[in-house]
Amino acid sequence: MTAEQYRRWTRPFRGKEGLVETLNRMLTRLGWLLYPVLLLALALKGDPRLLRCVLVPGVSFAAVTLVRRWINAPRPYEALEIDPIIHKDTKGQSMPSRHVFSMFVIAVTYLWIQPWIGVILLLLGVVLAVLRVLGGVHFPRDVLVGALCGIGSGLVGYWLL
Repeated sequence: MTAEQYRRWTRPFRGKEGLVETLNRMLTRLGWLLYPVLLLALALKGDPRLLRCVLVPGVSFAAVTLVRRWINAPRPYEALEIDPIIHKDTKGQSMPSRHVFSMFVIAVTYLWIQPWIGVILLLLGVVLAVLRVLGGVHFPRDVLVGALCGIGSGLVGYWLL
């Protein structure tokens, strides 16, 4: 993504920055709210899948956090001369996107337990990824890698192990 591409992509959203920021915040909170709701429901039912639903996202989240610290890729607002829609002070650690990763690993967790909710969360994960790029806090590669890591860790953790 270049500065010119970013300006072109965000032109329709200028003057509506609050909408992008609000949707970003709402989708992020939705994922973080639905995950403990699922864990609580599994705990109340005594469902044996609870432990995996804690371990798979937890271990994956820790691994993604370590990888992004090691990569320490700059964010678009650091690397390009742009005015981001979502204002942050964070330096580096752009890749992979942990917001997008989290939404996708939570979506895959729901796919394993409650598939129709998982499908909805996957679609909302795509929307979140687009918002993070439009917001100027991630490059397209950051959100793509975050999504693939979330899906991949879920597939390995729930179906292959």
